Amino acid sequence: MLSYPVRIALIAALGGFLFGFETAVISGAEKTIQQLWSLSSFWQGFTVASSLIGTVLGSIIAGVPAKKYGRKKVLIAVAILYLFSAIGCASTSAWILFITFRFIGGIAVGTSSVVGPMYISEISPAHLRGRLAGSFQVNIVLGIFVAYITNFLFAGIGDDAWRWMLGIMVIPAGLFALLVRTIPESPRWLILNDRDAEAIPIMQRIGEANPQKAIEDIRNSVTHHAEKLFQKKFRKPIAYAVILAMFNQLSGINAIIYYAPRIFEMAGFDKAHAYLQPVYIGAANLVFTLLAMTMIDKFGRKTLLLIGSVGMIFFLALTAMAFSSSVPDSNVIIYLIGFIAFFGFSQGAVIWVFISEIFPNSVRSQGGSLGSFTHWIMAAIISWTFPIIVEGSPRGGFYSFTFYSVMMALHLVFVWKFLPETKGQSLEAIQKKLGIE
Repeated sequence: MLSYPVRIALIAALGGFLFGFETAVISGAEKTIQQLWSLSSFWQGFTVASSLIGTVLGSIIAGVPAKKYGRKKVLIAVAILYLFSAIGCASTSAWILFITFRFIGGIAVGTSSVVGPMYISEISPAHLRGRLAGSFQVNIVLGIFVAYITNFLFAGIGDDAWRWMLGIMVIPAGLFALLVRTIPESPRWLILNDRDAEAIPIMQRIGEANPQKAIEDIRNSVTHHAEKLFQKKFRKPIAYAVILAMFNQLSGINAIIYYAPRIFEMAGFDKAHAYLQPVYIGAANLVFTLLAMTMIDKFGRKTLLLIGSVGMIFFLALTAMAFSSSVPDSNVIIYLIGFIAFFGFSQGAVIWVFISEIFPNSVRSQGGSLGSFTHWIMAAIISWTFPIIVEGSPRGGFYSFTFYSVMMALHLVFVWKFLPETKGQSLEAIQKKLGIE
């Protein structure tokens, strides 16, 4: 039987499943939507990126309600937004309404990307925190995998296939809305709001041997609950979160996830196989993220990032070379699976764990919002520009993947020279290590 902290972490991580599903499902519908509403490459990029624009907003505002009303209430609101978005996107026939519902879904994704990992890190024992916080990422890639499968299954059912692809998200969104009501509030949030009596039984249930000492440590780590993020003493966690989040998207991961069938058609696959190949990518992403979760608390965050950087540089360069001529290259599937494997093993598994760990209690919600905002603004830029680049030049695929490979070389240098290790340390110990008093 699963322990209590594992059970509640997995429920909170269902928000990650919806995050991944909502992110990837548009890949199956985007070309049909472009034809349905006769969209140029610019407006097609905007249609796909509209969800990401909502995600940027969600990541900015998430810290405020999470701090004021608690992590649990925000997660409940996220579930409702996911439901609303799925129903709206599947039922509308107007482009402007479709954009609106995609935007609402994006707000849910952005908020979830901040509050989900924050909640899990705050209810997890130190020795399990990497794996439990990583369960959010596992659910993201599981959601991506399931979205690719449902896209493939629905692809041949007719003109309304795209509605089924987008509408099926109602099922996991409804399940999340029911289960999230059963989890407790974050004990750290309760303590920071002077509700120690409510926090103590929760801390006992999640395995805290000495709740009173833990409460003292949490209070000692917070000089003022209303502290501002942007001040000199927080410069290190701010820099680490922003740069890591930027590199996460400069790998090109969201261009691949959002446009996978299009990329495989560019490589010479017919339509049926163009929808099947992303399933293999989703499976590789899931398998290697799960592998990383078994190692993240043993080998550490930094080691995984270094290994992943080398692999991503290599396979992105091979993908770029495959698109350097007009001759179709079916090996693109091998190269992209290789890239996804190393991404899932490193950046994919580490980013949300690391960002949720490095900020102190007093500004964790603000820091999580900053990291997520950076991540999603870069995702919006990459996803909006990708169709413009590949439709604007015969060598657009080559230029795109060469750029991503060069960015991962810079990422390797950043991780090797600057990024600290956080494995096996309490949140308060990490704060001291970064020189934050």
